[in-house]
Amino acid sequence: MNDTTLKSIAKSLVPENYLSLANDARAERDKQIKLLLEQRKLPLSGWSEPMIEYCISELALLDSNNFPSRCGVGEREGRVICDLVRRRHYNFAHGIGRSGNLTDAQPKAAGSTIMANLTNSLVRDLIRSIGIPSCSHAIVVPLATGMTVMLTLRAIHSKRATSRYVLWSRVDQQSCFKSILAAGLTPIIIDSLLTPECTEQSLNASKSPFATNLSEFASKINELGAETICCVLSTTSCFAPRSSDDVVELGKLCKAHGIPNVVNNAYGLQSSYYCHQLQQASRTGRIDAFIQSTDKNLLVPVGGAIVAGFSDVDTVDAFARLYPGRASGTQSLDVLMTLLSLGRNGYENLLQERKQAYDKLLEGFTNLARTHGERVLPCRNLISIAMSLVSFETSSGRLEMIGSMLQKRGVSGCRVVSTADSKTIDGNTFQAWGSHCSKANVPYLTASAALGIKPEDVANFLAKLDEVLRQYRTKYMDHGK
Repeated sequence: MNDTTLKSIAKSLVPENYLSLANDARAERDKQIKLLLEQRKLPLSGWSEPMIEYCISELALLDSNNFPSRCGVGEREGRVICDLVRRRHYNFAHGIGRSGNLTDAQPKAAGSTIMANLTNSLVRDLIRSIGIPSCSHAIVVPLATGMTVMLTLRAIHSKRATSRYVLWSRVDQQSCFKSILAAGLTPIIIDSLLTPECTEQSLNASKSPFATNLSEFASKINELGAETICCVLSTTSCFAPRSSDDVVELGKLCKAHGIPNVVNNAYGLQSSYYCHQLQQASRTGRIDAFIQSTDKNLLVPVGGAIVAGFSDVDTVDAFARLYPGRASGTQSLDVLMTLLSLGRNGYENLLQERKQAYDKLLEGFTNLARTHGERVLPCRNLISIAMSLVSFETSSGRLEMIGSMLQKRGVSGCRVVSTADSKTIDGNTFQAWGSHCSKANVPYLTASAALGIKPEDVANFLAKLDEVLRQYRTKYMDHGK
Protein backbone atom coordinates (compact mmCIF):
# COMPACT_ATOMS: atom_id res chain seq x y z
CA MET A 1 0.00 0.00 0.00
CA ASN A 2 1.16 3.51 -0.79
CA ASP A 3 0.34 6.90 0.72
CA THR A 4 -2.64 7.42 -1.56
CA THR A 5 -4.21 4.12 -0.59
CA LEU A 6 -3.65 4.64 3.12
CA LYS A 7 -5.02 8.19 3.10
CA SER A 8 -8.21 6.96 1.45
CA ILE A 9 -8.98 4.54 4.27
CA ALA A 10 -12.16 5.59 6.02
CA LYS A 11 -11.70 6.82 9.56
CA SER A 12 -14.48 4.46 10.59
CA LEU A 13 -12.10 1.52 9.90
CA VAL A 14 -9.24 2.73 12.10
CA PRO A 15 -8.50 5.86 14.15
CA GLU A 16 -6.43 8.39 12.21
CA ASN A 17 -3.62 8.54 14.80
CA TYR A 18 -3.22 4.75 14.72
CA LEU A 19 -3.05 4.82 10.93
CA SER A 20 -0.45 7.58 11.05
CA LEU A 21 1.86 5.45 13.21
CA ALA A 22 1.47 2.46 10.89
CA ASN A 23 2.11 4.62 7.85
CA ASP A 24 5.32 5.97 9.42
CA ALA A 25 6.58 2.39 9.87
CA ARG A 26 5.70 1.54 6.26
CA ALA A 27 7.48 4.66 5.04
CA GLU A 28 10.59 3.69 7.02
CA ARG A 29 10.64 0.27 5.34
CA ASP A 30 10.25 1.84 1.93
CA LYS A 31 13.05 4.28 2.72
CA GLN A 32 15.42 1.38 3.46
CA ILE A 33 14.58 -0.24 0.15
CA LYS A 34 14.96 3.08 -1.70
CA LEU A 35 18.42 3.61 -0.21
CA LEU A 36 19.45 0.06 -1.10
CA LEU A 37 18.40 0.49 -4.73
CA GLU A 38 20.01 3.92 -5.00
CA GLN A 39 23.32 3.15 -3.31
CA ARG A 40 23.58 -0.53 -4.27
CA LYS A 41 25.85 -1.16 -1.29
CA LEU A 42 25.66 -3.74 1.44
CA PRO A 43 23.80 -2.38 4.49
CA LEU A 44 25.95 -1.94 7.57
CA SER A 45 23.57 -3.96 9.74
CA GLY A 46 21.57 -6.95 8.62
CA TRP A 47 17.86 -6.71 7.90
CA SER A 48 15.17 -8.64 9.74
CA GLU A 49 13.50 -11.56 7.96
CA PRO A 50 10.13 -9.72 7.64
CA MET A 51 11.98 -6.76 6.08
CA ILE A 52 13.78 -9.01 3.60
CA GLU A 53 10.56 -10.79 2.65
CA TYR A 54 8.81 -7.47 2.19
CA CYS A 55 11.54 -6.28 -0.19
CA ILE A 56 11.65 -9.56 -2.14
CA SER A 57 7.86 -9.69 -2.44
CA GLU A 58 7.74 -6.14 -3.78
CA LEU A 59 10.31 -7.04 -6.43
CA ALA A 60 8.51 -10.24 -7.41
CA LEU A 61 5.27 -8.32 -8.00
CA LEU A 62 7.08 -6.46 -10.81
CA ASP A 63 7.35 -9.68 -12.86
CA SER A 64 4.63 -10.33 -15.43
CA ASN A 65 3.65 -13.74 -14.03
CA ASN A 66 2.40 -11.88 -10.93
CA PHE A 67 0.42 -9.19 -12.76
CA PRO A 68 -3.31 -9.28 -11.85
CA SER A 69 -4.14 -8.66 -15.54
CA ARG A 70 -1.77 -11.29 -16.92
CA CYS A 71 -2.73 -13.02 -20.14
CA GLY A 72 0.29 -15.01 -21.27
CA VAL A 73 0.17 -16.70 -24.67
CA GLY A 74 3.89 -17.47 -25.08
CA GLU A 75 5.74 -20.72 -24.47
CA ARG A 76 7.48 -19.34 -21.38
CA GLU A 77 5.19 -17.34 -19.10
CA GLY A 78 6.52 -18.13 -15.63
CA ARG A 79 3.76 -20.64 -14.90
CA VAL A 80 4.45 -22.70 -11.78
CA ILE A 81 1.87 -25.37 -11.06
CA CYS A 82 3.05 -26.53 -7.63
CA ASP A 83 2.30 -24.00 -4.92
CA LEU A 84 5.16 -25.31 -2.77
CA VAL A 85 7.61 -24.57 -5.58
CA ARG A 86 6.09 -21.15 -6.21
CA ARG A 87 6.44 -20.18 -2.55
CA ARG A 88 9.94 -21.61 -2.35
CA HIS A 89 11.01 -19.20 -5.09
CA TYR A 90 9.09 -16.24 -3.65
CA ASN A 91 6.99 -15.98 -6.84
CA PHE A 92 10.04 -15.51 -9.09
CA ALA A 93 9.81 -17.75 -12.14
CA HIS A 94 11.39 -16.02 -15.15
CA GLY A 95 15.06 -16.46 -14.28
CA ILE A 96 17.68 -13.86 -15.19
CA GLY A 97 19.33 -12.64 -18.38
CA ARG A 98 18.34 -13.30 -21.96
CA SER A 99 19.62 -15.53 -24.75
CA GLY A 100 22.35 -13.06 -25.68
CA ASN A 101 23.67 -11.96 -22.30
CA LEU A 102 23.48 -13.16 -18.70
CA THR A 103 23.12 -9.59 -17.46
CA ASP A 104 20.54 -8.35 -20.01
CA ALA A 105 17.18 -7.05 -18.77
CA GLN A 106 13.99 -9.05 -19.40
CA PRO A 107 10.86 -7.31 -20.67
CA LYS A 108 8.64 -9.77 -18.75
CA ALA A 109 10.63 -9.64 -15.54
CA ALA A 110 11.54 -6.19 -14.26
CA GLY A 111 11.64 -7.48 -10.69
CA SER A 112 13.95 -10.40 -11.50
CA THR A 113 16.24 -8.06 -13.43
CA ILE A 114 16.46 -5.66 -10.49
CA MET A 115 17.06 -8.59 -8.13
CA ALA A 116 19.94 -9.99 -10.20
CA ASN A 117 21.63 -6.64 -10.82
CA LEU A 118 21.25 -5.63 -7.18
CA THR A 119 22.79 -8.93 -6.08
CA ASN A 120 25.77 -8.40 -8.36
CA SER A 121 26.26 -4.90 -6.98
CA LEU A 122 26.17 -6.09 -3.36
CA VAL A 123 28.61 -8.92 -4.09
CA ARG A 124 31.02 -6.50 -5.75
CA ASP A 125 30.71 -4.15 -2.78
CA LEU A 126 31.43 -7.02 -0.39
CA ILE A 127 34.51 -8.12 -2.36
CA ARG A 128 35.84 -4.57 -2.33
CA SER A 129 35.30 -4.20 1.40
CA ILE A 130 37.10 -7.40 2.43
CA GLY A 131 40.42 -6.73 0.71
CA ILE A 132 40.07 -6.35 -3.07
CA PRO A 133 39.12 -2.66 -3.51
CA SER A 134 40.05 -2.63 -7.21
CA CYS A 135 37.42 -5.21 -8.13
CA SER A 136 35.24 -3.54 -10.78
CA HIS A 137 33.04 -6.39 -12.02
CA ALA A 138 31.32 -9.28 -10.24
CA ILE A 139 28.39 -11.42 -11.31
CA VAL A 140 26.65 -14.32 -9.61
CA VAL A 141 26.43 -17.32 -11.93
CA PRO A 142 24.03 -20.28 -11.49
CA LEU A 143 26.86 -22.75 -12.08
CA ALA A 144 29.21 -24.40 -9.62
CA THR A 145 32.87 -23.36 -9.61
CA GLY A 146 34.22 -25.94 -12.07
CA MET A 147 31.62 -25.19 -14.74
CA THR A 148 32.16 -21.47 -14.21
CA VAL A 149 35.92 -21.89 -14.73
CA MET A 150 35.15 -23.82 -17.93
CA LEU A 151 32.92 -21.07 -19.32
CA THR A 152 35.50 -18.44 -18.35
CA LEU A 153 38.14 -20.32 -20.32
CA ARG A 154 35.79 -20.42 -23.32
CA ALA A 155 35.19 -16.68 -23.04
CA ILE A 156 38.94 -16.05 -23.06
CA HIS A 157 39.52 -18.49 -25.89
CA SER A 158 36.96 -16.67 -28.06
CA LYS A 159 39.46 -13.80 -28.19
CA ARG A 160 42.50 -16.04 -28.64
CA ALA A 161 41.19 -18.42 -31.29
CA THR A 162 44.63 -19.77 -32.24
CA SER A 163 45.50 -20.72 -28.65
CA ARG A 164 45.02 -24.25 -27.35
CA TYR A 165 46.94 -24.67 -24.09
CA VAL A 166 46.19 -23.86 -20.46
CA LEU A 167 49.19 -23.74 -18.13
CA TRP A 168 47.78 -25.27 -14.96
CA SER A 169 49.46 -25.29 -11.58
CA ARG A 170 48.57 -28.71 -10.22
CA VAL A 171 46.02 -28.88 -7.45
CA ASP A 172 44.41 -32.25 -6.75
CA GLN A 173 40.81 -31.23 -7.17
CA GLN A 174 39.08 -32.95 -10.09
CA SER A 175 36.64 -30.24 -11.14
CA CYS A 176 39.40 -27.69 -11.70
CA PHE A 177 41.28 -30.00 -14.06
CA LYS A 178 38.11 -31.19 -15.79
CA SER A 179 37.10 -27.59 -16.48
CA ILE A 180 40.06 -27.32 -18.87
CA LEU A 181 39.08 -30.52 -20.67
CA ALA A 182 35.42 -29.47 -20.86
CA ALA A 183 36.50 -26.19 -22.44
CA GLY A 184 38.11 -28.18 -25.27
CA LEU A 185 41.61 -27.02 -24.32
CA THR A 186 44.82 -28.91 -23.62
CA PRO A 187 46.15 -28.78 -20.05
CA ILE A 188 49.86 -28.39 -19.47
CA ILE A 189 50.32 -29.70 -15.95
CA ILE A 190 52.96 -27.91 -13.92
CA ASP A 191 53.75 -29.77 -10.72
CA SER A 192 54.50 -27.93 -7.52
CA LEU A 193 58.06 -27.70 -6.27
CA LEU A 194 58.71 -29.80 -3.20
CA THR A 195 61.01 -27.77 -0.98
CA PRO A 196 62.95 -29.14 2.03
CA GLU A 197 60.63 -29.64 4.98
CA CYS A 198 60.73 -27.04 7.69
CA THR A 199 62.04 -27.71 11.16
CA GLU A 200 59.81 -28.16 14.18
CA GLN A 201 60.74 -24.64 15.32
CA SER A 202 59.25 -23.08 12.19
CA LEU A 203 55.95 -24.92 11.99
CA ASN A 204 53.97 -21.73 12.48
CA ALA A 205 56.05 -19.72 10.01
CA SER A 206 54.93 -18.77 6.53
CA LYS A 207 57.06 -21.50 4.97
CA SER A 208 55.56 -24.40 3.02
CA PRO A 209 56.88 -27.65 1.57
CA PHE A 210 55.17 -26.70 -1.71
CA ALA A 211 56.01 -23.78 -3.97
CA THR A 212 54.76 -22.58 -7.36
CA ASN A 213 57.21 -23.66 -10.05
CA LEU A 214 57.62 -20.23 -11.62
CA SER A 215 60.65 -21.24 -13.69
CA GLU A 216 58.66 -24.07 -15.28
CA PHE A 217 55.85 -21.66 -16.18
CA ALA A 218 58.38 -19.36 -17.86
CA SER A 219 60.00 -22.31 -19.62
CA LYS A 220 56.67 -23.56 -21.02
CA ILE A 221 55.79 -20.09 -22.29
CA ASN A 222 59.10 -19.92 -24.15
CA GLU A 223 58.71 -23.47 -25.43
CA LEU A 224 55.11 -23.26 -26.64
CA GLY A 225 54.93 -19.57 -27.54
CA ALA A 226 52.69 -17.07 -25.77
CA GLU A 227 50.22 -16.96 -28.69
CA THR A 228 49.42 -20.68 -28.28
CA ILE A 229 48.55 -20.31 -24.59
CA CYS A 230 44.93 -19.52 -23.80
CA CYS A 231 45.70 -18.62 -20.19
CA VAL A 232 47.40 -19.51 -16.96
CA LEU A 233 45.12 -21.17 -14.38
CA SER A 234 46.26 -21.04 -10.76
CA THR A 235 44.70 -21.61 -7.35
CA THR A 236 44.57 -19.73 -4.07
CA SER A 237 42.42 -21.73 -1.65
CA CYS A 238 42.94 -25.50 -1.44
CA PHE A 239 43.43 -28.10 1.23
CA ALA A 240 46.72 -28.29 3.11
CA PRO A 241 49.62 -28.87 2.97
CA ARG A 242 49.44 -27.09 -0.39
CA SER A 243 49.54 -23.34 -0.08
CA SER A 244 48.19 -20.72 -2.43
CA ASP A 245 50.00 -20.35 -5.73
CA ASP A 246 52.24 -17.33 -5.99
CA VAL A 247 49.55 -15.37 -7.80
CA VAL A 248 51.52 -12.13 -7.57
CA GLU A 249 54.53 -13.46 -9.49
CA LEU A 250 52.31 -15.39 -11.91
CA GLY A 251 50.42 -12.15 -12.55
CA LYS A 252 53.68 -10.39 -13.39
CA LEU A 253 54.70 -13.23 -15.71
CA CYS A 254 51.36 -13.11 -17.53
CA LYS A 255 51.55 -9.35 -17.92
CA ALA A 256 55.07 -9.55 -19.32
CA HIS A 257 54.04 -12.08 -21.98
CA GLY A 258 50.52 -10.79 -22.70
CA ILE A 259 48.86 -14.00 -21.49
CA PRO A 260 45.46 -14.02 -19.73
CA ASN A 261 45.48 -15.10 -16.09
CA VAL A 262 42.59 -16.88 -14.34
CA VAL A 263 42.60 -17.64 -10.61
CA ASN A 264 40.52 -20.36 -9.00
CA ASN A 265 39.70 -18.63 -5.71
CA ALA A 266 37.18 -21.32 -4.70
CA TYR A 267 36.82 -20.37 -1.03
CA GLY A 268 39.37 -17.60 -0.90
CA LEU A 269 37.06 -14.68 -0.11
CA GLN A 270 36.99 -15.81 3.51
CA SER A 271 40.75 -15.27 3.82
CA SER A 272 42.06 -11.72 4.02
CA TYR A 273 45.50 -13.00 2.96
CA TYR A 274 44.19 -14.47 -0.31
CA CYS A 275 42.17 -11.33 -0.99
CA HIS A 276 45.22 -9.13 -0.51
CA GLN A 277 47.27 -11.39 -2.79
CA LEU A 278 44.68 -11.00 -5.55
CA GLN A 279 44.65 -7.23 -5.08
CA GLN A 280 48.43 -7.09 -5.25
CA ALA A 281 48.53 -9.33 -8.32
CA SER A 282 46.10 -7.07 -10.15
CA ARG A 283 48.12 -3.99 -9.21
CA THR A 284 51.56 -5.27 -10.23
CA GLY A 285 50.61 -7.83 -12.85
CA ARG A 286 47.54 -9.20 -14.61
CA ILE A 287 44.42 -11.05 -13.50
CA ASP A 288 41.63 -11.47 -16.04
CA ALA A 289 39.17 -13.18 -13.72
CA PHE A 290 39.02 -14.75 -10.28
CA ILE A 291 36.28 -17.25 -9.52
CA GLN A 292 34.79 -18.32 -6.21
CA SER A 293 31.99 -20.48 -4.89
CA THR A 294 28.86 -18.94 -3.40
CA ASP A 295 28.19 -21.83 -1.01
CA LYS A 296 31.65 -21.78 0.57
CA ASN A 297 32.02 -18.00 0.83
CA LEU A 298 28.42 -16.89 1.39
CA LEU A 299 26.91 -19.95 3.10
CA VAL A 300 24.10 -20.65 0.61
CA PRO A 301 23.18 -24.00 -1.01
CA VAL A 302 25.58 -25.46 -3.57
CA GLY A 303 25.18 -24.47 -7.20
CA GLY A 304 26.49 -20.96 -7.70
CA ALA A 305 29.73 -19.08 -8.28
CA ILE A 306 30.99 -15.52 -8.58
CA VAL A 307 33.05 -14.38 -11.56
CA ALA A 308 34.94 -11.19 -10.71
CA GLY A 309 37.57 -9.06 -12.36
CA PHE A 310 39.23 -5.69 -12.70
CA SER A 311 38.71 -2.67 -14.92
CA ASP A 312 41.68 -3.26 -17.23
CA VAL A 313 40.14 -6.39 -18.80
CA ASP A 314 36.58 -7.27 -19.87
CA THR A 315 36.58 -11.01 -19.23
CA VAL A 316 33.59 -10.81 -16.87
CA ASP A 317 31.53 -9.03 -19.53
CA ALA A 318 32.71 -11.55 -22.14
CA PHE A 319 31.58 -14.35 -19.82
CA ALA A 320 28.12 -12.78 -19.49
CA ARG A 321 27.82 -12.45 -23.26
CA LEU A 322 28.86 -16.06 -23.83
CA TYR A 323 26.36 -17.58 -21.39
CA PRO A 324 23.69 -19.30 -23.55
CA GLY A 325 20.02 -18.70 -22.80
CA ARG A 326 18.30 -17.56 -19.66
CA ALA A 327 19.68 -18.59 -16.31
CA SER A 328 18.16 -19.64 -13.02
CA GLY A 329 17.67 -16.74 -10.64
CA THR A 330 17.68 -19.00 -7.58
CA GLN A 331 21.35 -18.50 -6.77
CA SER A 332 21.08 -14.72 -7.06
CA LEU A 333 18.02 -14.72 -4.82
CA ASP A 334 19.76 -16.89 -2.20
CA VAL A 335 22.80 -14.61 -2.20
CA LEU A 336 20.71 -11.43 -2.03
CA MET A 337 18.66 -12.60 0.94
CA THR A 338 21.77 -13.89 2.73
CA LEU A 339 23.72 -10.66 2.28
CA LEU A 340 20.76 -8.56 3.42
CA SER A 341 20.35 -10.74 6.50
CA LEU A 342 24.04 -10.42 7.42
CA GLY A 343 24.88 -6.86 6.44
CA ARG A 344 28.51 -5.78 6.38
CA ASN A 345 28.88 -6.18 10.15
CA GLY A 346 27.43 -9.68 10.12
CA TYR A 347 29.79 -10.88 7.42
CA GLU A 348 32.81 -9.32 9.11
CA ASN A 349 31.80 -11.09 12.34
CA LEU A 350 31.76 -14.41 10.47
CA LEU A 351 35.25 -13.70 9.14
CA GLN A 352 36.52 -12.92 12.62
CA GLU A 353 34.92 -16.06 14.09
CA ARG A 354 36.55 -18.13 11.37
CA LYS A 355 40.01 -16.72 12.14
CA GLN A 356 39.55 -17.49 15.84
CA ALA A 357 38.40 -21.02 15.00
CA TYR A 358 41.49 -21.50 12.82
CA ASP A 359 43.76 -20.53 15.71
CA LYS A 360 41.99 -23.02 17.98
CA LEU A 361 42.18 -25.74 15.35
CA LEU A 362 45.90 -25.12 14.79
CA GLU A 363 46.62 -25.20 18.51
CA GLY A 364 44.56 -28.36 18.97
CA PHE A 365 46.13 -30.08 15.97
CA THR A 366 49.62 -29.20 17.19
CA ASN A 367 48.96 -30.65 20.65
CA LEU A 368 47.28 -33.73 19.24
CA ALA A 369 50.11 -34.34 16.79
CA ARG A 370 52.66 -34.11 19.58
CA THR A 371 50.66 -36.61 21.65
CA HIS A 372 50.64 -39.15 18.81
CA GLY A 373 54.22 -38.64 17.67
CA GLU A 374 53.26 -36.69 14.57
CA ARG A 375 53.48 -33.05 13.51
CA VAL A 376 51.51 -30.34 11.80
CA LEU A 377 52.89 -29.90 8.29
CA PRO A 378 54.24 -26.39 7.66
CA CYS A 379 52.03 -24.50 5.26
CA ARG A 380 51.05 -20.94 4.39
CA ASN A 381 47.39 -21.96 4.32
CA LEU A 382 45.16 -19.98 6.65
CA ILE A 383 42.04 -22.12 6.23
CA SER A 384 43.16 -25.76 6.01
CA ILE A 385 45.61 -27.59 8.29
CA ALA A 386 47.39 -30.92 7.70
CA MET A 387 48.79 -33.36 10.27
CA SER A 388 51.22 -36.12 9.30
CA LEU A 389 50.28 -39.81 9.74
CA VAL A 390 53.73 -41.34 9.32
CA SER A 391 53.58 -43.48 12.46
CA PHE A 392 50.15 -44.83 11.47
CA GLU A 393 51.30 -46.40 8.21
CA THR A 394 51.13 -50.20 8.12
CA SER A 395 51.96 -52.81 5.52
CA SER A 396 48.24 -53.54 5.16
CA GLY A 397 47.70 -49.96 3.96
CA ARG A 398 44.60 -49.09 5.95
CA LEU A 399 45.09 -45.38 6.47
CA GLU A 400 41.77 -44.74 4.72
CA MET A 401 40.08 -46.43 7.69
CA ILE A 402 40.87 -43.32 9.75
CA GLY A 403 38.62 -41.32 7.44
CA SER A 404 35.91 -44.00 7.59
CA MET A 405 36.03 -44.11 11.39
CA LEU A 406 35.69 -40.33 11.54
CA GLN A 407 32.72 -40.38 9.15
CA LYS A 408 30.94 -42.95 11.31
CA ARG A 409 31.29 -40.48 14.18
CA GLY A 410 29.69 -37.70 12.16
CA VAL A 411 32.91 -35.97 11.07
CA SER A 412 32.74 -34.76 7.47
CA GLY A 413 35.26 -32.89 5.34
CA CYS A 414 38.36 -34.49 6.82
CA ARG A 415 40.66 -35.89 4.10
CA VAL A 416 43.13 -38.73 4.61
CA VAL A 417 45.89 -38.88 1.97
CA SER A 418 48.32 -41.80 1.81
CA THR A 419 50.41 -40.46 -1.16
CA ALA A 420 50.42 -44.04 -2.49
CA ASP A 421 47.43 -43.53 -4.76
CA SER A 422 47.45 -42.44 -8.38
CA LYS A 423 44.57 -41.18 -10.50
CA THR A 424 44.05 -41.01 -14.25
CA ILE A 425 41.77 -38.36 -15.74
CA ASP A 426 41.30 -38.40 -19.50
CA GLY A 427 44.64 -40.07 -20.05
CA ASN A 428 46.53 -37.85 -17.58
CA THR A 429 47.97 -39.78 -14.63
CA PHE A 430 48.62 -38.02 -11.34
CA GLN A 431 51.05 -39.75 -8.99
CA ALA A 432 50.48 -39.34 -5.24
CA TRP A 433 46.95 -38.12 -5.95
CA GLY A 434 45.57 -35.97 -3.18
CA SER A 435 48.95 -34.57 -2.19
CA HIS A 436 49.18 -31.98 -5.03
CA CYS A 437 52.72 -33.09 -5.92
CA SER A 438 54.06 -36.25 -7.57
CA LYS A 439 57.11 -36.29 -5.28
CA ALA A 440 55.18 -36.05 -2.00
CA ASN A 441 55.71 -39.00 0.34
CA VAL A 442 54.30 -37.95 3.71
CA PRO A 443 50.79 -39.31 4.50
CA TYR A 444 48.51 -36.89 6.29
CA LEU A 445 44.99 -35.86 7.17
CA THR A 446 43.47 -32.41 6.81
CA ALA A 447 40.73 -30.36 8.40
CA SER A 448 39.56 -26.85 7.65
CA ALA A 449 38.38 -23.89 9.67
CA ALA A 450 36.03 -22.56 7.01
CA LEU A 451 33.41 -19.83 7.18
CA GLY A 452 30.54 -20.69 9.50
CA ILE A 453 32.52 -23.08 11.72
CA LYS A 454 31.81 -22.82 15.45
CA PRO A 455 34.19 -23.28 18.42
CA GLU A 456 32.24 -26.34 19.48
CA ASP A 457 32.83 -27.89 16.04
CA VAL A 458 36.58 -27.58 16.56
CA ALA A 459 36.51 -29.03 20.07
CA ASN A 460 34.20 -31.85 19.00
CA PHE A 461 36.39 -32.75 16.02
CA LEU A 462 39.63 -32.80 18.01
CA ALA A 463 38.09 -35.07 20.65
CA LYS A 464 36.77 -37.48 18.03
CA LEU A 465 40.05 -37.48 16.12
CA ASP A 466 41.99 -38.32 19.28
CA GLU A 467 39.59 -41.19 19.96
CA VAL A 468 39.86 -42.50 16.39
CA LEU A 469 43.67 -42.37 16.30
CA ARG A 470 43.89 -44.29 19.57
CA GLN A 471 41.40 -46.92 18.41
CA TYR A 472 43.10 -47.23 15.02
CA ARG A 473 46.48 -47.84 16.64
CA THR A 474 44.98 -50.47 18.93
CA LYS A 475 42.96 -52.24 16.23
CA TYR A 476 45.24 -52.13 13.21
CA MET A 477 48.73 -51.76 14.65
CA ASP A 478 49.16 -53.07 18.17
CA HIS A 479 47.68 -56.43 17.20
CA GLY A 480 49.35 -56.53 13.81
CA LYS A 481 46.06 -56.69 11.96
